[in-house]
Amino acid sequence: MALSEHKTHVGRDTLIRVVTPRPLTESHAARYAWAAARFALGWVFLWAFVDKTFGLGHETPAAKAWIDGGSPTEGFLAHSPAGPFADLYHDIAGAGWADWLFMIGLGGIGAALILGVGMRIAAAAGAALLLMMWSAVLPPENNPFMDDHLVYAILIVGLALVSAGDTLGLGRWWGGTRLVKRLPFLK
Repeated sequence: MALSEHKTHVGRDTLIRVVTPRPLTESHAARYAWAAARFALGWVFLWAFVDKTFGLGHETPAAKAWIDGGSPTEGFLAHSPAGPFADLYHDIAGAGWADWLFMIGLGGIGAALILGVGMRIAAAAGAALLLMMWSAVLPPENNPFMDDHLVYAILIVGLALVSAGDTLGLGRWWGGTRLVKRLPFLK
């Protein structure tokens, strides 16, 4: 636990030094570590959005770019394993509404994490998206149930809980806006 120190005057000539424990999430090192995790996870979402939109050739070939008529959901969902939700995901693979929702989610969550704003909504939407992606690959390839989607879902919720957007982000400013004060779920 980190320590917080301050001085208190008890009398005219008496000065007491008070040292109180401070949660680790409030230490400078922890805040910067959470900010780094926020940037890293934000980049994961934002990169997926950019690559699928423009077909930069990492996971999405140029011929399958969304701007050229490719479907960002078809490849992942149509080839999902024969798990308990396979039929559902095969049915929505390539649907226009699914493509739009998926891409809005990727771009919005990525931007929110990078900027440090709307962390509560980004956490809820991101965790939901990640849980759906996890359920599409059931059973995971290398573990009975755990994979990177669940780890990222836990991480994104943790980022919102520790107000990770306030360090090296616009979270503190965003939280002080009239809109967020009126609608705190937007924080």
